[in-house]
Amino acid sequence: MSHEQEGLFASVDALLEQVNAEDGLPEPTERKRLRKAAGLSQEQVANALDVRRESVTSWEAGRTEPRQPKRAAYLRLLEGLAARYPAPSIAAPQLVPEPAPVSAPAPAATPAPAPAGPLPTARRAAAKKAVAKPAAPAGTDPRFAHGPLAVLDGDGSAYCVGGLVLDCPATDIVSLVEWALNEAKLGASRLHRSGKDSDPLIVVTAAAAERLGLPAVLEDRRGLRLPEAHPTVERITKAKWKLTRRGFGPWARVYRPARSGQRQCVQFAVLPWGALDARAWGSADRFPPAELARVLGGYATRVITPRGSTAVSGLELMTALRPPTRAVKDQRSEAWVSGPMPGSLTEAVDPAPPEAPDEHPVVAALHPRGHQRTPADVLDEEAFDWIRDPQLLTDAECTRKFAVGIDVNTAFLAAANRLVVGLGAPVHVTAPTFDKTVPGSWLVDLSGIGLDPRLPSPFTPDGVRPQGPAWYATPTVAYAHELIATYRLPVTLTPVEAWIRPESGAYLDPWYKQLSEAYKATMADLGIESGMDERDFLTAMETCKAGDPGMAAVLSAIKSTVKGGIGKLRERPQGAGYRPGERWPALERPTWRPDIRAAVISTARVNMHRKLVRTALATQRAPLPDGHLHLADDALLPVALLSDCAVYFADGPGPLDFLPHTPDGKPAPGTFRLGVSPGMVKHEGTQELLWAVKMLDEGHNPARHIKGTDAAIDGE
Repeated sequence: MSHEQEGLFASVDALLEQVNAEDGLPEPTERKRLRKAAGLSQEQVANALDVRRESVTSWEAGRTEPRQPKRAAYLRLLEGLAARYPAPSIAAPQLVPEPAPVSAPAPAATPAPAPAGPLPTARRAAAKKAVAKPAAPAGTDPRFAHGPLAVLDGDGSAYCVGGLVLDCPATDIVSLVEWALNEAKLGASRLHRSGKDSDPLIVVTAAAAERLGLPAVLEDRRGLRLPEAHPTVERITKAKWKLTRRGFGPWARVYRPARSGQRQCVQFAVLPWGALDARAWGSADRFPPAELARVLGGYATRVITPRGSTAVSGLELMTALRPPTRAVKDQRSEAWVSGPMPGSLTEAVDPAPPEAPDEHPVVAALHPRGHQRTPADVLDEEAFDWIRDPQLLTDAECTRKFAVGIDVNTAFLAAANRLVVGLGAPVHVTAPTFDKTVPGSWLVDLSGIGLDPRLPSPFTPDGVRPQGPAWYATPTVAYAHELIATYRLPVTLTPVEAWIRPESGAYLDPWYKQLSEAYKATMADLGIESGMDERDFLTAMETCKAGDPGMAAVLSAIKSTVKGGIGKLRERPQGAGYRPGERWPALERPTWRPDIRAAVISTARVNMHRKLVRTALATQRAPLPDGHLHLADDALLPVALLSDCAVYFADGPGPLDFLPHTPDGKPAPGTFRLGVSPGMVKHEGTQELLWAVKMLDEGHNPARHIKGTDAAIDGE
C-alpha cells in the first residue's frame, strides 16, 4: 500500500471516529455470521483490532459495544465482509412464515409480556413483521421446519426459536393439539437412528391458559393435575385423545396410538402451574414469550426438548442417546423385529440388596420394617459433606485473611466421562478378587488406610474414617488400591463378597458428550471459552451471567439436568398412598439403576479427593515419606467440602492466591485447574477467615454458604 493510500485511509478513519455510536454497526448475530462466513476466528479479529478475544465475543453476543477508535475499524471490517458475504434474502412476512432456522440467536426485538386476554390485531401483525426470518437451511427436516417448540401467548401468537412467530387460531386444548400436529411443523429429529423423534412442545403462558379455558392455578396441590370432570379433560376424552397417568398437569402429554409408524403426541408446559422450576430455570417463566422461546429453544437444540423437570429431561436424554431396542431382521421370517441395542440398558433389573433403598422389595424381604441397616448392609456412595475439626487448624492457617471456595464444573458430568458401568443384572460372588475393570458393589474393610487427619477420608460422605467392612462401588475400591500402591501403604485389601455386573460398557458416554458440549457452548455465549488465561477467566466469570439472563437460565438448566438426571437413576417412591415394600412405577424402567448413580457419585468424590491430595503435595516443601500419607504443616489443605465445592484458607481473596503453579506459571500437575471445561474449577465465593472459623466452631459447613447464600437453595 502506498503512503498516499495510507494517508487517505487514515483520513477516512478519522472521519469514521466522529460518527455517533449508533452509526450502523450490524446486529450482534450478523457480526458473528459475517465472521464465520469468512472463516475467521475470534482470535484473528481480536489481533487485527488489537483487543482481547473476549471483547469480540462480547460484541458478537450484544453484551457490549466497541468504542472509538476500535469501533470504526470493526465497522470497516464488517462492511468489507458484508460486501463479500451478503445476508440471505429475507422472506416476506406471512401469517404462517416460511420455515425458519432451528438455531436460537437473540431476537431482534423482544415483545412486551402479553396481558390476559386477546390483544389488538395491529400489535400481532407488527410483531410478526419484526421477526420474519429467512427460509430454513438445507438439511432441516421439513416435518419440524419451525423448530422443537412454541411459546403460546394470549393473542394466539406462537413464538418459536429463531424469532419466528406463528398464528395459532386454537382456543381449546383439543384444537391446539391438532394445530400442533398438522400445521405448526414443530418437533425435533431423533438423537439416535433407533430412537424416537421429539414431540412438539407447546409452552402455555398465563394469558394463553386463560384463552384455552385453563385455571390460573391448580386446586389439586397434591396430585398437580386437573380433575377428571374438568371441561378440558372431558373434551380431550371425547375427541378420543389420551392422557398419561400423570393427567393434565404442569407437564402434560396428549396422545393417540401411533398411526402408520408416526407418533401422535403433543406435550405441554403450563407456566402458571409451575412447569419451570425456579431452582433450575431461575426467572425464565417471567420472560417475554419471544425471549422464553429463545431460552427453551437453546436448551432444546443443545440438550433435548424439555419433557418435564430438568431431572426428567436428563433421564430422557440417556434413553434418547442410547435407545433400549433397535430393528433387527428375524433369520427365520426375514421380518424386521425389535431387538436389544448393544451398549444400552435394555430391560429393568432389580438391584443387589446393598444397592437398594430401604423401601425396595428386596430389602423388605431381608429385613423387618424399621430395621436400621449398617454400612455392612447398604451401599452409601454419596457426595462429600465434610468439615475439618477446628482443633486441627494450624497456626499458619489461622494467620490468613480469607476463606476461598472453588467449585468443580459439573462434577458429576465429568465423572460420567468414560465411566464403565454395569448393563445387566448383578451376580453375587463370595471371596472375590477385586478387579477395577468390573463394575459392581464390594464388601471390604478399608479402615486400615490411614490418612492425614486434616484430610477427609475418601471412603465416606462425611469424611470420617470407616470402622470396619462396608459396601463400596468399584471406583471407591479402585482408589483405595491406588492410594496403597502410590504411597506404599502397609495395607492389604480382601473383599468378603461382591455383587458384580459382568456385562458392562461406557453407557453414559454419549450423555456426557451431549451435555458437556451444551455446557461449553452456553458458556461461550456468556463470553467464557476454553483456553482463556486464568485471570481473564476469573474476571469474565464475575459478570458473565448478568449480560444475558436468558443464556444464564439455559446454563442453570443444563447443570440441573446433570444432577437431576443422575438422581433419577435412584428415584424414590412418591405419593401418600405408597407402602414400604411395594414396587413403584420407576422400578419398571431400564434406567432405574441405583448402582450407576453410586458409581458416578463415587467417581466424583474420589476425583475430588485425588486433587486435594495432589494440591497438598504440590504445596509442601518436604517430600512425603513412604508408608503413610501424613502431610507437612505447610501443605495446603481444605477446611470444608460440600459435593463439588472445596474451601481453603488463603492470604488473598481469589483462587490464584493459593492454587499451586509450576515455575513457568502453569497449574501444578494433577491439581485443581481454573477453566470452563467439566472437571475444571471456578471461583465459588470468598468470605473473611473469622466468618469461616465461626462456622466451623458451630458445626456448620462454610462450603454451603461461601457465596453468601445456601448452596442447596441455589441448586448447587
